[in-house]
Amino acid sequence: MVPLSFLTIIFYHCWLWHKVKTQPLSTIFGTNASGRRFWVSDMIKDNEKKNIVAVQTLRNTIMGSTLMATTSILLSAGLAAVISSTYSVKKPLNDSIFGAHGELMVSLKYVTILCIFLFSFFCHSSSIRFLNQVGILITSPPHPSSSVTPHYVWELLEKGFLLNTVGNRLFYSALPLMLWIFGPLLAFLCSLTMVPVLYNLDFVFGFNKQLALGKDFQHNGCRDCESV
Repeated sequence: MVPLSFLTIIFYHCWLWHKVKTQPLSTIFGTNASGRRFWVSDMIKDNEKKNIVAVQTLRNTIMGSTLMATTSILLSAGLAAVISSTYSVKKPLNDSIFGAHGELMVSLKYVTILCIFLFSFFCHSSSIRFLNQVGILITSPPHPSSSVTPHYVWELLEKGFLLNTVGNRLFYSALPLMLWIFGPLLAFLCSLTMVPVLYNLDFVFGFNKQLALGKDFQHNGCRDCESV
């Protein structure tokens, strides 16, 4: 059940990555990335009036990443303390769960969860680094000899949001691993429950309808132009 739990989450995110690459506007990530591109261009174009708005918006995102990074490192410290403790963590679980109860398996569970939280902390801390760079560059006055372009600032912003998303997904994937401590069945059921929840959060419903309306509008507009 545990390998099936891992494979379910991995397969879903591989399929999501394929959709982001092939049909970006059908996903939340592609739609938001498109909006952020226009947002960066507009902030730089009207820098004198909107620099405060840009800084405040980035500050809210940095605060979210900081909270997740702090939570991840605190959980990592707690798990490290449990692993290094002389108290045997498997004794109270032997009579209440089914599955492997050996010391190697119990250690594997805790070490896996610890690694997930550490990688989540790394992604969130790296995201904060990129977002801080964007906060400086997006408010810098444009200069003809400067190599900082709106496209470059947008790429830094996308890296920050990508690392933030990866850190969040690693944090979410730790939930089945936490339940794995109490048995493989709970981990498997949690993974099956997470997939439809994430699907409803990651995809833009009605994308095909919007695409059809856009094609009809474009076709009618071209036909009107031809008639004129």
